[in-house]
Amino acid sequence: MYAAIAVSLFAAGHAVVYKRDSRSAAIWVLVGLLLPGAGAVLYALLGVNRVQRRAAKLRRDRLRYRPAAQLTARQLTDGISGANLGPLALMMSRVADRPLLKGNSVTPLVDGAEAYPAMLDAIEGARRSIALASYIFQARGIGARFVEALIRAHQRNVAVRVMVDDVDARFTRFSAVKPLKRAGVPTGIFNPPLVPARLNALNLRNHRKILVVDGALGFTGGMNIDPQYWQPEQPETAYRDLHFRVRGPVVAQLMDVFIDDWQFATDESLHGSAWFPDIEPGGPLVARVVEEGPDENVDRLRWSIIGGLNAAQRAVRILTPYFVPDASLVSALNAAALRGVEVDIVLPGRSDLPHVQWAGIHGLWQVLEYGCKVWMSPGPFDHSKVMVVDGAWTLIGSGNWDARSLRLNFELDLECYCGELGARMEALALERRAAARQVTLATVDKRPLLIKLRDGVARLFAPLL
Repeated sequence: MYAAIAVSLFAAGHAVVYKRDSRSAAIWVLVGLLLPGAGAVLYALLGVNRVQRRAAKLRRDRLRYRPAAQLTARQLTDGISGANLGPLALMMSRVADRPLLKGNSVTPLVDGAEAYPAMLDAIEGARRSIALASYIFQARGIGARFVEALIRAHQRNVAVRVMVDDVDARFTRFSAVKPLKRAGVPTGIFNPPLVPARLNALNLRNHRKILVVDGALGFTGGMNIDPQYWQPEQPETAYRDLHFRVRGPVVAQLMDVFIDDWQFATDESLHGSAWFPDIEPGGPLVARVVEEGPDENVDRLRWSIIGGLNAAQRAVRILTPYFVPDASLVSALNAAALRGVEVDIVLPGRSDLPHVQWAGIHGLWQVLEYGCKVWMSPGPFDHSKVMVVDGAWTLIGSGNWDARSLRLNFELDLECYCGELGARMEALALERRAAARQVTLATVDKRPLLIKLRDGVARLFAPLL
């Protein structure tokens, strides 16, 4: 008994010293005290971030692609009216460790009906290389067409590399990993556990979505390869989402992130013109990749969001499927609203993860009472992720407004400085808002007591959601 108490105290002390989030540390201290011995075992399995040391060691010697042509704030804001984006660009240059690149185009692809055919056409047209990473990649429905297209590309001697997160490969019945490997397509699994009992591997997932064809045409956003997003016979039941086709020099940054993750997962280093060709300008848009991860890139997504909120002068439009912001994001949202910025947060009325939605609803009062407006969209689950500031700065990608994206997952977002794209995405957000119902403080307060208790219990686990 004394040994169990001693081990639990040691685990609690480790959490207090090394956990960045005080709430997470407090939960682990409580678990250790309430479950002597067992709490320490749970902490060792679930609470210790071992990937940081492994990632740093594996990635230390890799030669990374880093274009040198960084834009000044003055160059950035030329031609973009109504937005004070210079300080934001400067902040993000220091946070993201990547330069802003001009000469890009970013085309929104709304829902699977637009995104999947565009991605499949790109794969079918590949001549030299295909790099694809997806958190979920199912080999049924529309996913089977992706598997077949990738196999055909491999058979015509295109260099194909596919990476799938271990959670999908291990726990999804129809994962694409086995059919791809059977066909000889090089397929990597991101961060598998050393033994099945290493449950901490359920955290630290690769949530990024990347497709780069011939090193010059890219796709990214929030969409998995999953038949739930593709229901041509019943389109009104398909999940909603946003994906984006990317052209121009910033595609090399997408490629660099994929290659970094590929080496992490497989030890294979990819280099050369098949992966990094000379890229012609694709449009007027200025952009930069912002990758987030629990290794050396922690908090980059948080800084992106806070920087965008602080730069806002007129309006912020947010679409996100999971909204469980921590205190720093709540404060930034409220500060923007108190300055007179119109802050709209559009959430799905029905979620695929009810417990996350419960936790989010319990905390909505924190932003509602200071003037932020919250809306819940009807219909099928909306997985869209976008943030638009003043119709001029757009943040797109895989990151959510929750602790899992901000601290535990490997995420990829793209910040875009462009009035045309910003106006288009703001119009889309306003269209979603127009079809949604508004959530007020009165709505939240009128929940039955048992529902409030349920939501409050879910909120206790916000650091792990």
